[in-house]
Amino acid sequence: MPAGPAWGVAIVGAGPAAFYAAEALRKAAAGAARIDLIERLPTPFGLVRAGVAPDHQNIKAVARMYVATASAEGVRYFGNVGLGRDVQVADLTSRYEQIVYAYGCHGSRRLCVPGEDLAGVRPAAEFVAFYNGDAGRPTAPFALDAIERVVVVGNGNVALDVARLLLSTPERLQATDVVPSALAALASSRVREVTLLGRRSVAEAAYAPKEMEEIAELPNVDVVVTPADARVDDASATWLATSAPRSNQRNVAFAQAQAGRGDGDRPKKLRCRFRVAPAGFVGANGRVTGVQLQPMRLTPGADGEARAVADGPLETIAADLVLVAVGYQGTAMPGVPFDPARGTVRNADGRVLSDAGAPRVGEYAVGWCKNGPVGLIGTNSQDAKEVVARMVEDRAAGRLLRPNGGELLDLLRQRGVDVVDWADWLRLDAWETQQGQAHGAVRRKLGDASAQLAQVRALRAHGR
Repeated sequence: MPAGPAWGVAIVGAGPAAFYAAEALRKAAAGAARIDLIERLPTPFGLVRAGVAPDHQNIKAVARMYVATASAEGVRYFGNVGLGRDVQVADLTSRYEQIVYAYGCHGSRRLCVPGEDLAGVRPAAEFVAFYNGDAGRPTAPFALDAIERVVVVGNGNVALDVARLLLSTPERLQATDVVPSALAALASSRVREVTLLGRRSVAEAAYAPKEMEEIAELPNVDVVVTPADARVDDASATWLATSAPRSNQRNVAFAQAQAGRGDGDRPKKLRCRFRVAPAGFVGANGRVTGVQLQPMRLTPGADGEARAVADGPLETIAADLVLVAVGYQGTAMPGVPFDPARGTVRNADGRVLSDAGAPRVGEYAVGWCKNGPVGLIGTNSQDAKEVVARMVEDRAAGRLLRPNGGELLDLLRQRGVDVVDWADWLRLDAWETQQGQAHGAVRRKLGDASAQLAQVRALRAHGR
């Protein structure tokens, strides 16, 4: 990178992709970068704070790396500043040489089947927000004391997180950072059965083997797989034997081992159904009472890839609650080109494109808002490095924005925005940790953005 004045970059978002981009920028600039992380919530870390299950504290530990980045010279945190709410794209293009959009995906995909709007059919993301306190996704509480049978549509890691939390004992979660109101709801839960639905066979299941094995280790839960659901068709068997990842092979081996064990004698059940898809939901008095299942079979498509197609008559299973875990969905942001077909920022290899398809100078995307909701947390690291390499190329070629608008913080103060800086977050972080320790937990989170902001102000006022 050529020598010269500080490299001014705004990163919109403060989740994993944003922090990986910030760290890659710091290294590329050899200490000459001025990086501002702009986050709509008072709190940083995105899905690491609000998406990772509370009983997976080892995964949340990655936030320590982000703390080091945010604390480095030249990096600032602008919490409680929403793009399209408090600041516009034009405000950023006039104040930075480059902008990186790293704000993830906030919506939930729908199934688009009859009965999806019945009460009791809800996105799994709402349940994740319920127990994690996702301040960016306010959600109605879950009355688990009136629910015995839950159906989870999907078979990725989020689906298994939801199933595991529903089947866990409150004592198992007491020492985690689960939101207190959710812990109370889980303590009064009557859930005894969770049924997991997957369109394809167990060979194509999207969850990590350890996620399923962790549920099987719960002392009060049987994982139930019928021999029919454990069966693998010939095409999948060939794929497993030749090129399938070991994780898929482990999933099949586990399911086939469970198939010989029947229902078991433990009080709670996780029932794993494969090659079925919800054709619709049935209800009474406006509330869901069951799921209509369409059996599926895998058949090669014109491109040789297997497709799941309907095969056989419908079956109805009972459900008091349905959680739809078929993925997150990107949403359009004011002033940012959006590709509705992909649900992402319109881009080519991370360079943002106008609606006409031309590159927009100085604008980039990383993470889920670039690629859609795919991969694990660490996947964002390599993605960010690749996009930053293109930013370096563009800077060397002079393809930059020409900032002339002054300091963003001054503008936000003029607009009356209460910016939460990194010192504010560290105060809140310490307060949440102290509150948790007082109750024998790692943290007691404030899950509401208004409550977070009020506590930040109180801590400021007391000089803490």
